[in-house]
Amino acid sequence: MPALAEMKRQGKAISALTAYDYATSRLVDEAGIDLILVGDSLAMVVLGHENTLAVTVDEMLHHTRAVRRAVRRALLVADMPFGSYPGTAEGVANAIRFVKEAGAEAVKIEGPRIELVRALTEAEIPVVGHLGLTPQSIHRMGGYRVQGRTADAALQLKADAQALADAGAGALVLEGLPREVAAAITAELPIPTIGIGAGPQCDGQILVFHDLLGLTFAPPAKFVRRYADAGALIRSAVEHYREDVERRAFPSDEESYHLPEAARRALEASQTAIENVVALRKA
Repeated sequence: MPALAEMKRQGKAISALTAYDYATSRLVDEAGIDLILVGDSLAMVVLGHENTLAVTVDEMLHHTRAVRRAVRRALLVADMPFGSYPGTAEGVANAIRFVKEAGAEAVKIEGPRIELVRALTEAEIPVVGHLGLTPQSIHRMGGYRVQGRTADAALQLKADAQALADAGAGALVLEGLPREVAAAITAELPIPTIGIGAGPQCDGQILVFHDLLGLTFAPPAKFVRRYADAGALIRSAVEHYREDVERRAFPSDEESYHLPEAARRALEASQTAIENVVALRKA
């Protein structure tokens, strides 16, 4: 977390990305990403749920452990899933599990949970806040809607952001905000802001790994830039594999193991002897 604060002071952009398993986390970490978030978005992109609400603490812990085994340099942040912080005591207890059992270096919580952030800070657990379009509030918001579109709403977001920083949050995700609102919050806060659908003036940016690579099955949000179509690549590879299996082109002789010469001759001799016995019985 201090490294992110120093990046803000120096005006260096912070790169962040979600990841949910060992292989992709290793690739993301080796690519030099600054912050890896084990997001509750795994409910949708990994587990196939319609929204983020269904994922459990145990599922999040399972995936965070896998990511922890891969990450060597990035800051590892774990999302606190819906229902894991209904009160301050429960929130602190669950956050401790993410740090103690799964190896997270910080936790992310949604909304202006000022008392919880203060309690987590006192418990020596770094916190990343999350304001704006908070997916765990989808029912209250009436869907995935851009937030902060009125002057009053923008002023409330600015006040909430400052309160989170004052309570000890080390960074703040701003999602689904007009870029002007995100820019104003970023300029006023002493802590880094990380945007997703909040314009280019945040201190950093984050995307969902599967959105970045075209591994989702729905039209992307306006703010998503797809850097590759891994979905098409994977589908093509699997189709070619199936075709090779069906026409018995895989595996080839070069892709098969062979007996040592002596063992092969012994096996052939044994097989010949068996065939001779069978022939004599038939005769």
